[in-house]
Amino acid sequence: MVEGRGRVDALFVYPVKGLSAQPLDRVALRPGTGFPNDRRFAFARPDGRYRPGTRVGLPKQEFFALVSDPRLAGLDTHVDTGTDVLTVRVAGHDVLKADLGTEEGRDEAMRFLTPVLDLPAGVTPVLAREPGRRFTDAAAAGDGPMNWVSVVSLASIRDLEARTGTVVDPLRFRANVVVDGLPAWSEMDAVGRELDLGGVRVRAVHRTRRCAATEVGPGTGRRDLAVVSMIHRTYGHQFMGIYVEVLTAGTLAKGSAVGV
Repeated sequence: MVEGRGRVDALFVYPVKGLSAQPLDRVALRPGTGFPNDRRFAFARPDGRYRPGTRVGLPKQEFFALVSDPRLAGLDTHVDTGTDVLTVRVAGHDVLKADLGTEEGRDEAMRFLTPVLDLPAGVTPVLAREPGRRFTDAAAAGDGPMNWVSVVSLASIRDLEARTGTVVDPLRFRANVVVDGLPAWSEMDAVGRELDLGGVRVRAVHRTRRCAATEVGPGTGRRDLAVVSMIHRTYGHQFMGIYVEVLTAGTLAKGSAVGV
């Protein structure tokens, strides 16, 4: 991203940590507030550190997520961000509709996930939600990082594919913003600099170190590709994509220009 101009290829929000991506055509961004509706909910481990009212970021190991619970990727989920109704589909059929804004709906969602997560009888995950907070991986580093926006470049993914002879679905990286048309891996050199992301000014703040969650095939619930090992063997690091901090308010849309 240091030189040249590209475009926004896709936008995704993940209302529930570990569950399905939801594509967007546009999104309104503001400084200090993160990607709207992203990771607003999470399912916490019942024996973990999360308790209702927790106002500090916790590491991803405190939650059920793809890094440790690949079966979550086998669920086709959607959250209506206007009503907080979670719909789960399996094999094309609705198997759950639960209003996460009500105690009854939250209980229903937690009971539904108990067998999916192979929990003992009588043990359920804890639905985590805290107004104004997000359960992003970066939240463990503080309130500022909690609101970073994740960006990945298709050119870098294609370079990995070409060098390894594999097909790598960009959804494995669970980014909010997917860009194209920029030199492969140029985003790595952008850290510390300001960028124009579709008319929204952002600062690239951190490279994204990848974990075993990327091994899980989107929509399959199976670990089927050793992505982190592939990246490390090929490039000598474990990064793919960057985090950016929003500096100015604006609407980011698919197809909009990206550059310095």
